[in-house]
Amino acid sequence: MRTTPTTEAGTGTGTDARTVAELIARQWGDHRPGLKHGAEAGPGATRAPATVLSRHRTAQEAAARAALLADLLPPGAEPHVGVLLDNSPEFPFWLGAAALAGAAVAGINPTRRGPELARDILHTDCRLLVTEPAHLPLLRGLDLPGVRVLVTGTEEYEALLAPYATATPGEARLRPGGPRPDTRLLLYFTSGSTGAPKAAVCSQGRLAAAGHSLARHFRLTADDVHYLCMPLFHGNAVMACWLPALATGAPVALRRRFSASAFLDDVRAYGATYFTYVGRAVQYLLATPPRPDDREHALRLGFGTEAGAVDAARFTERFAVRLVEGYGATEGGASVQRTPDTPPGALGRAGAGDDLAVIDPETGRECPPAVLDARGRLCNGEEAIGELVNRGRGHFEGYWRNPEAEAARTRHGWYWTGDLFFRDADGFLYFAGRTDDRLRVDSENLAAAMIENILARWEPAAAVAVYAVPDEVAGDQVMAALALRAGAAFDPDAFAAVLAAQPDLGTKMAPRYVRILDAMPVTATNKVHRAALRRTGFLPGPSRGGAPGPEPVWHRVAGAYRPLDGPALEALLSAYEDRGRRDLLDR
Repeated sequence: MRTTPTTEAGTGTGTDARTVAELIARQWGDHRPGLKHGAEAGPGATRAPATVLSRHRTAQEAAARAALLADLLPPGAEPHVGVLLDNSPEFPFWLGAAALAGAAVAGINPTRRGPELARDILHTDCRLLVTEPAHLPLLRGLDLPGVRVLVTGTEEYEALLAPYATATPGEARLRPGGPRPDTRLLLYFTSGSTGAPKAAVCSQGRLAAAGHSLARHFRLTADDVHYLCMPLFHGNAVMACWLPALATGAPVALRRRFSASAFLDDVRAYGATYFTYVGRAVQYLLATPPRPDDREHALRLGFGTEAGAVDAARFTERFAVRLVEGYGATEGGASVQRTPDTPPGALGRAGAGDDLAVIDPETGRECPPAVLDARGRLCNGEEAIGELVNRGRGHFEGYWRNPEAEAARTRHGWYWTGDLFFRDADGFLYFAGRTDDRLRVDSENLAAAMIENILARWEPAAAVAVYAVPDEVAGDQVMAALALRAGAAFDPDAFAAVLAAQPDLGTKMAPRYVRILDAMPVTATNKVHRAALRRTGFLPGPSRGGAPGPEPVWHRVAGAYRPLDGPALEALLSAYEDRGRRDLLDR
């Protein structure tokens, strides 16, 4: 995620750093709090006092790991280290180590499984993988040739680090002269149109600039405390929370994994003033029982995506905390910036330096402005919705060893976001969904083709199409259309059992909705007509194969598939209505 500065507030660092390595080195000798962790407990449980490390100590830990990294990397290997960790202090230590050494971190997602997890590690050429005992079961049985695994929290790991305890930030450099602004620091995964990984390249210069920019935009200072509860293997946590703290000299408070029930207690224990969120986090917080002390805290601002206008307003009303929604991508190709006059439902206008347009991907022409009725419902979605494209400079730095995906993202010299938008007459941009190949489920980016390949293993399926339907709160849900072989019938229990047995089906990939078709709709060129499927979504639709009645739709409840009709459908539609997202189903 990326945003751009609109105000000039001091960041506490003097001049802006040109690299993240400079931001890490600036912590040396600074004994103010830099990292807080360990003050975690469930409701009613005893809460341990927080462990507080100084900024100097965090730089020292990063320097030690940078020196170890330099010695462990085989000659000629790419300077990449995979990090498969929860939000323990080791994660920011290794981010800092990579920055100092001029290496790159590949954030490895622990919700991935089996061959897909192995592919993430091998595709990014990681010769070192840092993990923890809790994640070792994920690696069992994986073929990871040439990859050395370091397990934090073990005696062996501490013995490896011990000789480097006195290292300084300038000692372990993998290139003469040290890291430069164009040195890779992150290889963070995004989704794509095929099952192949897409690791977005993020340079030190772009990331340092993003940290300073967000600090200015939100007037963050060294007196703030950044509550980091989103996973660090995602760009949101690093770019929108950790980096602004480095830029201002503010401490970061780590939560190993997000917990809605412990959120307020954490905020109070750490004195947090700022946090970031993605996906359903805000909904989970609103679902906790109200407490009389909901407003008794220092928190003043939350920044993230996919909360939705209704839930953002409810969050502010209940907790007295302002939420700011943003749009951007790890790739840095486009950003939408919210301004005070942004209307409800809109995300804002193009960020500084971006020339954003809503383009019909078939014709290459700009879509006409949206026509909205008095309730804000879109009246001309067929012509107004298109793909958001950046015709300006952007900051896209490519994908690691994926030239096909890189070329698809930069067609005709423009950056194509892969997201559907419409623009009103005043130039405000509204999110309208994903293009064919991308889904974002509970903050996870997924590739439709990857899920299709897994579902196709189910023997009765003759054809499979996977696509996004709007979630009732934020983001997407996975929907699958299945055309069955002649004589086959849909057995929901057998289908669920087959999915449960697939080792590479990630925890977010199982379809929430399944439509059973007599025939898969196709275009004139015999391609799957995904637009028609998306338009119908999970709503009742006429049979495409001549069979009487609508095509049956099933939905997943507690791991089992049940018919989506009658009261179940009415309850689901009411949930969309309550969140102000019912109109998304009619586009």
